[in-house]
Amino acid sequence: MKQFIAFVRKEFFHVLRDRRTLLILFGMPIAQILIFGFALTNEVKDSEILVVDYAKDDASQQIITEIAASRYFNIRNAALTHKEMLSTFQKGKIKAVIVFPASFNRYLLHNNQAQIQVITDATDINTANMITNYLTAIIKDYQAKINENLLVPYQIIPETRMLYNPQLKGAHGFVPGVMALVLMLVSVMMTAISIVREKEMGTMEILLVSPFKPVLVIFAKAFPYLILSLINVTAILFLSVFALDLPVKGSLLLLFLESTLFIITCLALGIFISIKTDSQQIAMLISLMGMLLPTMMFSGFLFPIENMPVPLQVISNIIPSKWFYIIVKSIMIKGLGIGSLWKETLILAGMTLFLLTVSLKSFKIRLQ
Repeated sequence: MKQFIAFVRKEFFHVLRDRRTLLILFGMPIAQILIFGFALTNEVKDSEILVVDYAKDDASQQIITEIAASRYFNIRNAALTHKEMLSTFQKGKIKAVIVFPASFNRYLLHNNQAQIQVITDATDINTANMITNYLTAIIKDYQAKINENLLVPYQIIPETRMLYNPQLKGAHGFVPGVMALVLMLVSVMMTAISIVREKEMGTMEILLVSPFKPVLVIFAKAFPYLILSLINVTAILFLSVFALDLPVKGSLLLLFLESTLFIITCLALGIFISIKTDSQQIAMLISLMGMLLPTMMFSGFLFPIENMPVPLQVISNIIPSKWFYIIVKSIMIKGLGIGSLWKETLILAGMTLFLLTVSLKSFKIRLQ
């Protein structure tokens, strides 16, 4: 028994001396609970909505006040044409538009019913449905208040319209997300592992003393994965169009060019990981876990970023898949062009340039 206790004490001391083990044991669970607790939510909070009030009467103002009083929405007021409303949706800055028709209160008083139009961005089906349900519930609450002492109740009918995805197909949401996830994992992990494998096998030294420049050796290792990833893009698009009935509304050429840029960004990240690691296991762990969770949580694929706390929203800006997800949705579903996507494109290009610069400066021609 004394020997057993001695071995247990030794093992405790060994664990407590190893900071990396302590980080895995205590730091990772705490970080995951905090991040997951704030990030993994499908609630609607502080969503930007636009109110177009053509009525400007007591009834419309009271409903707007009820909506503003909830914690779910941030209201913008504007008088826009139909074309201007569509343009606002395309920019992705609002989630819904509420339109009060002219003479809203008069119709309610004389006809005992009136309509309110609720237009939502259905590229994110879950968010669109929740916003519609929340707004409908607020309108129904107002309707119940004004009908308390009436023999003939008033009826307010929300007329809902789902932009870009009126049939509420799930493919509109998960195809862009799957593209971002697959390209990120394949490009980063395979590039990192292939270069680290050469280090472990001892063949990297042979490659470095070859007539090829060392930089060209690294790029040559990454180039096949660019081609294979583009084949992946082609396969995903083929299946989405012919199997899932999700046509590409925008430019197919632009989509391939943006995909190529994103793949190069991921390859640059894989090169950076390979330069900083010395074993395939570490490279695979960083590539898989380090890319899988951020892509799923902070790209907007599964969980709305605007519902997260501000620090997590800031963190999401350094995740390349977030910007690619926006680009793919905008081209495939909204049919937008480069004029609307130049900011996201510049961000991806800047990330690529930064990662390549840091990687090449950190690359050592001599392994020892």
